[in-house]
Amino acid sequence: MTNKTISQTELSKRFGWTESKGRQWIKKFQRYLPFEETGIYKYYNEEAYEFLKKVKKLNDAHLSLNEIEHIFEEQGVPSSDNEIKRIISEKNRLTLIESKVLTTMPSSKDLVIPILLVMSDEDLYIATKLNEGVANHFKLKEEQVNFSYPESKETVFVSRMRATRFSLQKKGYIEEVGKHTYRITKDGLDLLNESEIEMQEELEELEQVVDPIKIINEQLVELDKYLIDKILTELQKVHWKRFESIVVELLTAMGYGDGEVTQSTNDEGLDGIIKEDKLGLDNIYVQAKRWINTVGRPDIMAFVGALEGRSASKGVFITTSSFSQGANDYVKVLPYKKVILIDGNKLARYMLDYNVGVTIKRKVLIKEVDFTFFEGE
Repeated sequence: MTNKTISQTELSKRFGWTESKGRQWIKKFQRYLPFEETGIYKYYNEEAYEFLKKVKKLNDAHLSLNEIEHIFEEQGVPSSDNEIKRIISEKNRLTLIESKVLTTMPSSKDLVIPILLVMSDEDLYIATKLNEGVANHFKLKEEQVNFSYPESKETVFVSRMRATRFSLQKKGYIEEVGKHTYRITKDGLDLLNESEIEMQEELEELEQVVDPIKIINEQLVELDKYLIDKILTELQKVHWKRFESIVVELLTAMGYGDGEVTQSTNDEGLDGIIKEDKLGLDNIYVQAKRWINTVGRPDIMAFVGALEGRSASKGVFITTSSFSQGANDYVKVLPYKKVILIDGNKLARYMLDYNVGVTIKRKVLIKEVDFTFFEGE
């Protein structure tokens, strides 16, 4: 590619993609791609091409687009081939560990009959006791019971047990008689006495039962991603003065003291000042850049120099784009100053979390039946 910009179609052709595939990839990572807008069309430059090359290398190494997006959000965009190799190596290591453990663990379908067998004495079972009984039935090792994905707070075994309990309860094979307390029903006992063929037919029906809470959670995750993309798109359009005001407003909403935008004619490279607390015991200086290009180490060094001019020790550099690896590495080794870098994705996330630039359309409460309420004489 030359320094000229090219269309989305031309960019897709560079990678040998169909137009639909190129549209999917570009839309997925739009927030990271510098572009110029002419009417309804977007045109991309060399930096956009180089970014998509990184995505393609990771995807060729069997990382899904969602996995790549998650890595970029958590770790930042890799700045070198060595960083890409490290990500791939870590993924391969985790995949190997996961495959070894997961292939020896029972699936949700495998759990159905053992759950009913454990409960066949018609006793009451709290969720943890039931989990222990099923784990003992399969003679699961500690590493199997405790295994969880890196981004999950819950073990795979507990997650599968919960999903299977829900299916069994929905079909009437078990009932929840108290909070997280279960008992097998007559239908559950009857299922254990059915033939192998009849049992398999029931298991197939159970697989079609979907937990509505899980669906809601998945939709909320998708809604958050949609809103973050929209917020970032709007931030890239606003006037630079308005952007500085938005940043100060956000930091104030996050619980810091009063903030103000500095005068542009005499700001010495600093765009805003925030009081660290409500009493104003210390100041935090802010630089806000509505950029599409990556913020590099020289930009952060200039910001640190501006802090030095104010004898300040704390600063926040906020951009609608992203930071290079060099910039991230630089702030980690600053000896006497604390500088926080907030890229476009984090900025949009904070605005969503602290209700800046968004309105609450509707509040929804998710409820469940309190079975203990109905107990007693």
